[in-house]
Amino acid sequence: MKLKVYNDNGTITSHTINKDIFYNKKYSNKISYINSINKEENALNIFKSFFSDSKSILFDDTNNAIKRKIHSLNINEFNSISSKNNIFTPYDFSLMYFTSGTTGNPIAALKTKKNILSEIKVISKLLSKYNIKRVIVTVPFIHFYGSLMGLMYPYLNNIDIIIKEHFLPNNLLDLVDDYTLVVTTPLYIQSLNRLTQNKDLGKSLFLSSTSPLFNKTIIEFNKKYSSNIIQLFGSTETGGIAYKYNDDENWETLERVKISTNKDNELIVESPFVSNILFESDFKITNSKIQTFDFVEIKDNKFKLLGRSSQIIKIAGKRYSTIQIENILENIEGIQKALVLIKNKKDELRGESLIITIQSTKIYLIKDIKKILKEELSNIKFSIELKVVKEIKTTSLGKKILI
Repeated sequence: MKLKVYNDNGTITSHTINKDIFYNKKYSNKISYINSINKEENALNIFKSFFSDSKSILFDDTNNAIKRKIHSLNINEFNSISSKNNIFTPYDFSLMYFTSGTTGNPIAALKTKKNILSEIKVISKLLSKYNIKRVIVTVPFIHFYGSLMGLMYPYLNNIDIIIKEHFLPNNLLDLVDDYTLVVTTPLYIQSLNRLTQNKDLGKSLFLSSTSPLFNKTIIEFNKKYSSNIIQLFGSTETGGIAYKYNDDENWETLERVKISTNKDNELIVESPFVSNILFESDFKITNSKIQTFDFVEIKDNKFKLLGRSSQIIKIAGKRYSTIQIENILENIEGIQKALVLIKNKKDELRGESLIITIQSTKIYLIKDIKKILKEELSNIKFSIELKVVKEIKTTSLGKKILI
């Protein structure tokens, strides 16, 4: 198989990917980090690490908190000559990924080859009917979803990989051909919808993860490009949990994944994809079972995702999701993006309020937002703090953040 890099100057760099070329004994069991901002360099180093049985820690170089933590733990860069013993030495893993975690503090998920290969086997079976001949990747490889679906899936199925350092939506559209799998995010799906050009992509498939897509976005994309979207639901710690097609309401669990809920209807996941070891300030053994903070309704082997428990606000006996509220606001003319957070106020009679940030060129007051929400969610009383900003920034995976 080939890794093809479409350079900004119009040239194409091609690398043949196989174990014989990339194996290097000096990397065996070496613990180091991979954090280049260059996609090509990251991809090649990850393959070298995987084939040489290294233990590599992947993270975003722009995240200074993680960078400081890695250096404080005596860990060197992947291509450095020396390798020092450190707290990760006794543990079995192939690749380690950092996630923000439910507390907001960086949590590392240690992935073994067994974790990775078992998940790829299940996803390969799911995608087999699409006769994929090449994979285009817009997602950074230092993220689990990016390296799992952008590198390991195509390698283990002998499918060529196509990447570009700076993937503009029109570049992506030009490169998509028949029998192409596009590994991407909601942000790119939304950007493709805004293009004036059309293209029949009926024989291609888009795989989206990191956050759910709004139905309006999906329907518009299906109509514009005649292509299907598979959404993958999961996390760095759990690996893939479930999937759904286009605007289906319910998520179907992946093969080998067992789901249940606790008394609060929060999702519990058990599968061979789950990281058995997590690291924050110390190590935690999961026994391949993790309690998530996703509020769900399970029926048979499917579930309806209502939102994370931290994203659910209960008013007058009814639960409302911040994602649902963001969707309502973003469908209003003049509001480009909305970010809704829940603020707990234990010392007040009303225990929770909504902090709503909107990206808009139009002036909105709290009374305007309350009117919009009451029309959609019945005559309920929200306690709201409103911020209107010029821009709500997003991460490289399209997640909204406030800076």
